Amino acid sequence: MQTKPTSQNKINIVTLGCSKNLVDSEVMMGQLKGNDFDVVHQNGAEDANIVIVNTCGFIDNAKEESINTILEYVEAKKSGSIEQLYVTGCLSERYRDDLQKEIPEVDAYFGTMELPFLLNTLGADYKHELIGERQLTTAHHFAYVKISEGCNRTCSFCAIPLMRGKHKSRPVEEIVNEAKALAAKGVKEIMLIAQELTYYGLDIYRKRRLADLLYHLSDVEGIEWIRLHYAYPAKFPMDVLKPMQERNNICNYLDIPLQHASNPMLLRMIGIRTTMMVGFPGETDDDFQQLYDFVQDMAFERMGAFTYSHEEGTRAHELSDDVDDEVKQERAAELMELQQQISAEKNAAKVGQTHKVLFDRKEGDYFVGRTEHDSPEVDNEVLVDASANFVRIGDFANVQITGAEEFDLYGEVV
Repeated sequence: MQTKPTSQNKINIVTLGCSKNLVDSEVMMGQLKGNDFDVVHQNGAEDANIVIVNTCGFIDNAKEESINTILEYVEAKKSGSIEQLYVTGCLSERYRDDLQKEIPEVDAYFGTMELPFLLNTLGADYKHELIGERQLTTAHHFAYVKISEGCNRTCSFCAIPLMRGKHKSRPVEEIVNEAKALAAKGVKEIMLIAQELTYYGLDIYRKRRLADLLYHLSDVEGIEWIRLHYAYPAKFPMDVLKPMQERNNICNYLDIPLQHASNPMLLRMIGIRTTMMVGFPGETDDDFQQLYDFVQDMAFERMGAFTYSHEEGTRAHELSDDVDDEVKQERAAELMELQQQISAEKNAAKVGQTHKVLFDRKEGDYFVGRTEHDSPEVDNEVLVDASANFVRIGDFANVQITGAEEFDLYGEVV
């Protein structure tokens, strides 16, 4: 079924999952607007007659959320609230045949690399001249920049290569041009994302070129912060630290998912904000204690924890999922309780210090911002009393820290 763009057609794109999915939705919106469609993002407006759900299929909780969201819009279609429903993204890539069988009310399913086909179904053309153009859904002053797609790692627990394919780097020039376009729109902070940043360049340049890319991006006028997400710990390119040291607009921030600290667990899984996994097959009380002690000793500035999900098609699926779900949840909660204590101590030590803060929003009685050590939504925030201070959203300001809690800092503009 093709849908010609008319004044009556309005498309609502609903994005689930990670920031990489968000970028895909922003690119999709750019293409649709370039074809004269009226497009909104995760909008509750009742006048949107077409819905596109961009799904996540990474772990059980994400898959459940995606399916529930699809079913929600199936009911909306049955009731006549919307006319058409399309599904794309990772869940659709991985389980298309099953989804078509179980939820036939969806008009069409598309994989992660099938944007041109989705556009064609809607009666739109894929415009190559719009490559790099996006409709931002984040605050106007920051944006995610995807530097590659896919992953060549074979971590036994991870299904991402099944959904996103092999690693494919974008050329340096293309990424820099995108950064320039974002800066021209007022973006001051870009966050580099990929399944694995540190592999960047090996496929098209035959060598790792993340450091070189950082130098080029740091030269883009208007970009004041560059942040690195999802850096793989093995064979980390140490030359990346040089531009971080030399260039003031490259944040001293790395998101490295270490996953575990127990040698048996690491050996089985492998294939500094960090992420830890609990409940991998065979994880004993002793393994978890090693992990707990490691987190306690290392005292990471930022850390998240998640429970192992038994994913079809991965090497780990051949193992017995022998850690009880309740035990998994208890271990994750125990780790995060420890991290809460660590974060409280580290935040308390910042009282009296002055930090450069980028302000994202006003919430209640406070202006809310972040330091260079904090990424949106996942890390700490800095709160400034709006009755005694004034800042503009999207601007930087120096803030003296006057108080601290587990995951929040309080301060005054100086």
